[in-house]
Amino acid sequence: MRNLFAFIYRFRAFLVFVLLEVLCLYLIVQYNTYQGAAFFNSANRYVGQVLEFQSGVTDYFRLASINSTLARENAVLRQALMQHRLKAQADSAVVLDTTTYVAPSDTSGTNPYNLIAGRVINNSVRRTNNYLTLTVGAADGVKPGMGVISSNGIVGRVKTVSQHYATVTSLLHSQMLISAKIAKNNTFGTIKWTGGDYRTATLDYIPLHVKPAKGDTIVTTGFNTVFPEGVLIGTISSVKKEADKSFYTIKVKLAVDFAQLAYVYVVENRLREERDTLEQQAGIPTDEQ
Repeated sequence: MRNLFAFIYRFRAFLVFVLLEVLCLYLIVQYNTYQGAAFFNSANRYVGQVLEFQSGVTDYFRLASINSTLARENAVLRQALMQHRLKAQADSAVVLDTTTYVAPSDTSGTNPYNLIAGRVINNSVRRTNNYLTLTVGAADGVKPGMGVISSNGIVGRVKTVSQHYATVTSLLHSQMLISAKIAKNNTFGTIKWTGGDYRTATLDYIPLHVKPAKGDTIVTTGFNTVFPEGVLIGTISSVKKEADKSFYTIKVKLAVDFAQLAYVYVVENRLREERDTLEQQAGIPTDEQ
């Protein structure tokens, strides 16, 4: 305390000067209209900038929560879109657009699919067999074998599940096969990733009498209980006709950028158990996903 009094006594002249300056500024602002308006306008501008900066910092730390909320809302909207298309466009050809779902043909008028939004917390793209980890699990209704898609297209299939997490076998996996078709003519084949570029896969078993072209859209067939029909996979980037083969060699540019995945949707098929049981009883193999 003694040091404080000594400091005040030592700089008493300067402190009195500062106090008088503040008093003068207050009197000028208080009793002069022009100066008062100029002061408050400037003060409001600086206060606004400080509040804007504070809001930006707060919003940044809330991004994870905001993104999770948006992902759940998008899942509901995509599910409604699927149901609408199943009802309105059954057994009809549609013009391809930029959304994930292209040409469903279910005539039942019902939508058996439910989408569960999840965040990607682990991902790989440079291995021979790549996997993802999601922040949804058994508590959210996720089960092994369910399909996984993103806003752009196919991602993979659920491999294992814990109470709050799930691992996914990525499309970028040497053993992952996806039943696919060329959307313009419904010729079906199999999508497989052969390694290397994580943006490119191979479309196999397209016969030579078909005329695939660069830019053709590749979608899921819906021949299984994992993915709905018409989910976007990618577009044809090259077509080769080799003399010693009875099928084309077709490269497909994948619609999903696996290096930038943040949020995905696990696809629950509510009729899967019934269909799988029936096909098993009939002895129908299900090799492809």
